[in-house]
Amino acid sequence: MLSFASSFFLIAIAEMGDKTQLVALSFATKYKPIKVLLGIFIGTLVIHLFSVIIGEKVSAFIPLFYLKILIGLSFIGFGIWTLRGDTCNEKGKKGNKLGPIATVAIAFFLAELGDKTQLATISLAAQYHSFLGVWLGSTFGMVAADGIAIVVGIIAGKKLPEKLIKYVSTSIFIVFGVLIIIDAIRRI
Repeated sequence: MLSFASSFFLIAIAEMGDKTQLVALSFATKYKPIKVLLGIFIGTLVIHLFSVIIGEKVSAFIPLFYLKILIGLSFIGFGIWTLRGDTCNEKGKKGNKLGPIATVAIAFFLAELGDKTQLATISLAAQYHSFLGVWLGSTFGMVAADGIAIVVGIIAGKKLPEKLIKYVSTSIFIVFGVLIIIDAIRRI
């Protein structure tokens, strides 16, 4: 349960202001929100499946102390990455023949490759060793964050204060990273 809750929370936070959240907002202006959410869910479910498999395999070869230090540093890196920000120059292509759900799923799968939320999912899988908890937690965290973007975009018609989102997300990642490193050092 802890792996699900932690994965849900951290991935939802990581997704705030991320390029894929902007992609979700963009797709929501073209397609029905339910189709966009379904596409996001499918694309994220697949990419996070691969991320969890990678994370669990890595943890089998690296001693726990070094793994925790790497995970802590990666979370600090995600915080800095969040502060730096992502950009989204992609627009959905008009007239594609895949349909909205497949278009969104493929776009999310591709946009997540090497993204901070994919790397965070790999780190969470290496830390928790809970395949299902991390996979589903990270997937639902992503869908929840992107669902918020869609709802806010539709209802408010304007952006959330981007700087505030960046600073809060950055702080959360850095604090978690430092706490993981402190825990690793304390256990020596």
